[in-house]
Amino acid sequence: MKALILNNKVVDLKEVEFKVHSSLTWVDCDNTVEIGYDYNGSTFSKPEITLSMKMENIRSNRNFLIKKTDWWASSDITMTDADKKYRQDLRDITNGLDTLDKANNVTWPTNPREV
Repeated sequence: MKALILNNKVVDLKEVEFKVHSSLTWVDCDNTVEIGYDYNGSTFSKPEITLSMKMENIRSNRNFLIKKTDWWASSDITMTDADKKYRQDLRDITNGLDTLDKANNVTWPTNPREV
């Protein structure tokens, strides 16, 4: 297996390498390596997830879920109390997430229209 490396990160995995830009490098690896792993020039390692990285992921997911419900706020639609609560719960999802353990155990609200 071959790992494609950019800035010391695995960005792709292939059975056979192909020509790539000079900023990318192919390195032999075994089947335990995954996209996103770090590469230090000789060994691969699973990246350590930081609170900052986890919070970025939570915010991205939260923003996506809110965006999916923006149409509920159209002037010709009346949101239910459950709709309003769901959107507020999404906006508040990051409140109090000050440790990686708390961020890893976040509880996502249930969309009332998908119950």
